[in-house]
Amino acid sequence: MKKLIVLTFAVIWSIQINAQVENDYTEMTREVIKVEKKAAIAEAMQFTDQESKLFWPLYNEYQNKMYLVQNKRIALIKDFANNYENLSNEKADDLVTKAFGERLEALKLSKKYYAKFKKILPAGKAARFMQLEDKIETLIDAKLAVEIPLLEAN
Repeated sequence: MKKLIVLTFAVIWSIQINAQVENDYTEMTREVIKVEKKAAIAEAMQFTDQESKLFWPLYNEYQNKMYLVQNKRIALIKDFANNYENLSNEKADDLVTKAFGERLEALKLSKKYYAKFKKILPAGKAARFMQLEDKIETLIDAKLAVEIPLLEAN
């Protein structure tokens, strides 16, 4: 019995460590993307000093809120991966429905912040920033599309 308890504890601990390593890797990847994204935006936007002073605090606020939405997306991807082998029709439907909700939430947030960016930047520059955001997200989506397998048809 004692061996079974120790073995059970070891398995649980191993799962927790693997989950932590996976979470650490995810966060590390997100940090790299964050730094590279900021550099790409700075280069592409060519802000004046005044625009830069106003833009970056609002950008950071926007990214912090978008981070929370993206956490939902990551959770959905992990949920899909954890259930991939035995994904029921009900679970597949649940994941797609939640994915629609996450996309809608991200779109609403972008729309809200576009209005805020237009208050501090000329509309053309605010639009350019949103275009950059969309291009970067599209690149990330393309990478995910390659990595995430299609469901097996039932």
